[in-house]
Amino acid sequence: MNDQVRFYKPFVSPLDPCPPILVKSFSTPPQLFISFQPPNLPQFTPFEALKYGTLWPSLFSPYSSKHDREEEGD
Repeated sequence: MNDQVRFYKPFVSPLDPCPPILVKSFSTPPQLFISFQPPNLPQFTPFEALKYGTLWPSLFSPYSSKHDREEEGD
């Protein structure tokens, strides 16, 4: 499981005409938790940096479609 994906249970109204979505998910990018760039961060090689879109592994956030995510149950 990706620790950058968070889950929550929204309010489900009994009067809502649509089928409820019991568990929703959202992504939290790693730059939210790094306030400044620490010295001596490990770096990707130039080829890997182009492949992943960032020079630093700690800032890499893989993209996953909402359809590919595993929704947590009760």
